[in-house]
Amino acid sequence: MRIATFNVNSITARLPRLLAWLESSGTDVLCIQETKCSAEQFPHAELRELGYESAVNATGRWNGVALLSKVGLDDVVLGLPGGPDYEGVQEPRAISATCGGVRVWSVYVPNGREVEHDHYGYKLEWFRTLATAVAQDAAGPRPFAVLGDFNVAPTDEDVYDPAVFAGLTHVTPAERAALEALRAAGLSDVLPRPLKYDRPYTYWDYRQLAFPKNRGMRIDLVYGNEPFTKAVTDAYVDREERKGKGASDHAPVVVDLDLDR
Repeated sequence: MRIATFNVNSITARLPRLLAWLESSGTDVLCIQETKCSAEQFPHAELRELGYESAVNATGRWNGVALLSKVGLDDVVLGLPGGPDYEGVQEPRAISATCGGVRVWSVYVPNGREVEHDHYGYKLEWFRTLATAVAQDAAGPRPFAVLGDFNVAPTDEDVYDPAVFAGLTHVTPAERAALEALRAAGLSDVLPRPLKYDRPYTYWDYRQLAFPKNRGMRIDLVYGNEPFTKAVTDAYVDREERKGKGASDHAPVVVDLDLDR
């Protein structure tokens, strides 16, 4: 089974590229973040033509997550159970389902904006709720993983220059402690290999030639429980999909599983 996670930064804007990538990559299950569309606008029909069932948690404008699967899409849960509200609503940042015997979550963790901003506190609360929500599945016998845009670089090695990010979100001790608490629930970081250079960055800003200069960050992560990680045969960042006109500012992270291992 091939499972991937991809922040598409607007599925409407990237749809032709996404459809082409799905056809060429052989992906069985895809976790999508930042759909930037409503559930009614989501391209279910186009994806169905490629053999994918789809489930979406989206309300339009910003945020939005989805799951695509060729191997079944059962027991779908929209949202983060018990998750915090922001400005009076629970934003559409999580969706989970069982696909071919693997339980997967697609998550788009709040950005945090600035350390002094109330969105930063919301981000940390969202992480705490996530760790509680996944604990039972993480400790269970079934392969389980949380995939998505976590908006945190786990270590200084996961940013091109730690000095550039000093005092900013994505690298603070509190955010990294939140990732550690999530791992403590029974999950491990599935580290992908880069297709170029020595670090598997997954995000490069559109500005200041960040991509060609490889000024990136690793913030798109795959956290799996023991049955999941034991089944991993390969994991890589598909850096090629970040190239060219109309690309997302993120690259897909792809994980291959042999569930019979």
